[in-house]
Amino acid sequence: QVQLMESGGGSVHTGGSLTLSCTASGSFKSINFMGWYRQAPGKERELVALITADDDTRYADSSKGRFTISRGNTKNTAHLQMHSLKPEDTAIYYCNAEFQIVVNVEGATARRNSWGKGTLVTVSS
Repeated sequence: QVQLMESGGGSVHTGGSLTLSCTASGSFKSINFMGWYRQAPGKERELVALITADDDTRYADSSKGRFTISRGNTKNTAHLQMHSLKPEDTAIYYCNAEFQIVVNVEGATARRNSWGKGTLVTVSS
């Protein structure tokens, strides 16, 4: 079983900054990628930023230039630094990760995707 735990959400004013963190735990061989998604009221969940095991990154257009995703030294933690926050950034932010799970005694692995429970970010004008 793998788990993702988010932290760092909160309330800020327009122009403020927040850093979200996501830590993976449980039994897995490796992590293929970790990412952040968000879902605002009445809207679909959307990608915010993603980082691969090779530290390649991908950002939504709305995130570019304001948000930075990085991985911690232990590689099972992902951070999302958010600057110049706007009211339209208000949403529940979810951590997502794809793991390689060992599935048999020979060491064969399979991919497993997992979501965190989410952390609320509120930006007020």
